[in-house]
Amino acid sequence: MATHEQAGTDPGRPLLRLTSVTVGTDDPHGLAHFYARLLGWPVGVDEPPGPDEPGGSAQIGPPRGQPGPTLSFEYEQHFARPVWPAVAGEQVASQHLDIQVEDLDAATAWAVAQGATLADAQPQADVRVLRDPSGHPFCLFR
Repeated sequence: MATHEQAGTDPGRPLLRLTSVTVGTDDPHGLAHFYARLLGWPVGVDEPPGPDEPGGSAQIGPPRGQPGPTLSFEYEQHFARPVWPAVAGEQVASQHLDIQVEDLDAATAWAVAQGATLADAQPQADVRVLRDPSGHPFCLFR
């Protein structure tokens, strides 16, 4: 376990560790399987709808021994596809994933083959902005 000095934190602050990012969607199962295919990560949790979770939930994580947080996908009853770039009065993307790649063109083609769509706006030459099947933007970069 890291000490406060190793982690570069104030000695009065408790040690905090990010373990998961949760993404709201209208299709947690489909989105989990999309990102599992995209990243080559296993689906660890795939809960069907139930009385407490009408849309169910799903989670993927890096293969055993590889670092990284898990990605959790939660059903949002009133989910609205985000608009990117942001437009006043529309649902904005509150977060996006940045995914490092070796070959930008090959990774973009792979992502599209898995179900992503290329965003119309591409503000940087060395980054590709795509949308997952629920409309969340994500970036591939070198």
